Amino acid sequence: MQCRRDGVWPALVHLLFPCAVIAEDPSLLNSWHDVWFFRFLVNMLGYATIIVPGYFLISYFKRSNYLDRGSGLCYPLIKTCVFGGEDKSSLLDDVPVSSRNEPDSGSTVKQALKLMFCAAGLQASYLTWGVLQERVMTRSYGAVAPDHDGEKFKDSQFLVFMNRILALTVSGLWCMLFKQPRHGAPMYMYSFASLSNILSSWCQYEALKFISFPTQVLAKASKVIPVMLMGKLISRKSYEYWEYFTAVLISVGVSMFLLSSTTSKHPSTVTTFSGVVILIGYIVFDSFTSNWQDNLFKYKMSSVQMMFGVNLFSCLFTVGSLLEQGAFFESLAFMTRHSEFAFHAVLLSVCSACGQLFIFYTISQFGAAIFTIIMTLRQAFAILLSCFLYGHSVTIVGGFGVAVVFVALFLRVYARSRMKSSRQPSLPQKV
Repeated sequence: MQCRRDGVWPALVHLLFPCAVIAEDPSLLNSWHDVWFFRFLVNMLGYATIIVPGYFLISYFKRSNYLDRGSGLCYPLIKTCVFGGEDKSSLLDDVPVSSRNEPDSGSTVKQALKLMFCAAGLQASYLTWGVLQERVMTRSYGAVAPDHDGEKFKDSQFLVFMNRILALTVSGLWCMLFKQPRHGAPMYMYSFASLSNILSSWCQYEALKFISFPTQVLAKASKVIPVMLMGKLISRKSYEYWEYFTAVLISVGVSMFLLSSTTSKHPSTVTTFSGVVILIGYIVFDSFTSNWQDNLFKYKMSSVQMMFGVNLFSCLFTVGSLLEQGAFFESLAFMTRHSEFAFHAVLLSVCSACGQLFIFYTISQFGAAIFTIIMTLRQAFAILLSCFLYGHSVTIVGGFGVAVVFVALFLRVYARSRMKSSRQPSLPQKV
């Protein structure tokens, strides 16, 4: 039994701490707040203090037939949050399909300029976002001298809150300024996608403490595999043979890159078991988010309304958890001590919110295939930019693995576009 305990304890330590970091700084073991798994559990407890009472309230209103007998000032609010306004229907039935899935008619030059604008906006937003994300999570602030290490920002949840509060503001203003479809989904249904979105974003930030940014980007590219699995489980979707083939190619490419990663002295370039576990969490949560949002789109709503609903609950969950932990004011104090961090956090949020708007606009103007190509190129540029700015080394085998991943991604885009074009009915010829 003693031998078993001796084997389990090192495994747990290896899971919770990257070995290279422990060797350099044993003081990490002195505080529970430095253990990512405990922080995750504490965050979940904070969300539970909002979710559990909300669950009982929703159950009460549904059991008591409140929709039939309710009245008063709170009735419209409770009806919107618990029961919604309309039945399920196809997404934006009152909006022509061509306005959402096909490019607008117009001159070739105008369309080319519009495409260049969308591509430049997406690249600028998300490349800046990626560089800042790595800067905030892996580098110190306030290092005034070479012998002074400075202070690192550790609370990933606060960064998630910053991103969500600005995205909520932008999407709310957009909904007020531009006409939107009549909203019909019960508001509480956004909370499921919101919770998984928060957790995936938290894992995304937290993983950078243990793995390199290029590794994270490739892991995001490989999320098509769990997305397919979630699609089968949640939406009962079926997939073509080429989708399975490209998923296997992506898995092979990512495995080649991970297995060939070289260890460096800097903690951010060491692929640890903790980082891999957190990345798996990111992929699972993000896959659930996209599939749950697909189900929500069965109600009449626009993408900006979806953005508003998800971010509304995200702000509620994160600010509640931060206040309960006392981390909200600690993070604000860090911002006041380090103005550079404050600038980076705000710019990170601006890039995230603008990027989401560019996503909606690009898909509405040029369709999902063009958008996927632009974002795939962005991932490749992000890896190159990170290696250039932060000195990440990539072996020949790792570089080949990266190439395999992006070839598979472009194959998916090509096969999907060919399938869509073959399914379109041919126009009748004039006699």
